[in-house]
Amino acid sequence: MKKSIALFGTSADPPTIGHKKILEELSKIYAFTISYVSNNPKKKHTEDISIRSHLLKTLIQDLDNPKILFNQRVSSQWAVESIKKCKEIYEFNNLDFVIGSDLIKDIFYWKNFDKIIEEVSFFIILREGYPVESKTLKMLKNHNVKFKVSTIKIPKISSSKFRLNFNCSNLPTSLIDIVKKNNLYESTKLVE
Repeated sequence: MKKSIALFGTSADPPTIGHKKILEELSKIYAFTISYVSNNPKKKHTEDISIRSHLLKTLIQDLDNPKILFNQRVSSQWAVESIKKCKEIYEFNNLDFVIGSDLIKDIFYWKNFDKIIEEVSFFIILREGYPVESKTLKMLKNHNVKFKVSTIKIPKISSSKFRLNFNCSNLPTSLIDIVKKNNLYESTKLVE
C-alpha cells in the first residue's frame, strides 16, 4: 500500500485552535501531513507571511508529532505550484490536498485547475455554515475530481473570527505569548 500524504496549506492569519485540531486529526489518518503558510490571492492578510509562517511552525513544533511536518519551501499562492514543489521535495505521488468546505467552490477557478485535479485528490474538511451543496458535488463529479469529504469535527472558529473579537481562547496556547509580546493582531485588544 502506498503511503498517503496530506498537503495542508493555509493562510493562517493567525493559526487558531481549529488549525491545531485539523493537524492533529490529519496525523491520525495520513502517514504524513505537510503544512505551510501561503498568501491567498483572494484575501488581504493582516500579518506578513513571515510572521504567519513563524506562528504555524511554532504550533507544529509544539504538537511534537513526527507525522506533522512544516515546510515553508512548498509555499506558493498557487496550489498547482505548491503541489509540484511538494512532489519534487518528497518524491511521492499519492497526495491529498486538504481544503475547507468554504473554499471548495473556488477550485474550479484556480490557476491550472485541470492540472491540479490530475495531480491530487481533495480532502474536504467541513466547516460549520459551509455545507458541500449537491450542486458542488455534481460539479466535482462532472469534472472527474477525486475527493473525500472528511468526518473531522473542528471548533467553530476561523482566523477572521479571531481578528474580529481577539479572544485568546481561540489561539493555541503556544502562540498566545508570541502574539501578545509582538503586538500582533492588535493584541492590545485581546480578551483573556
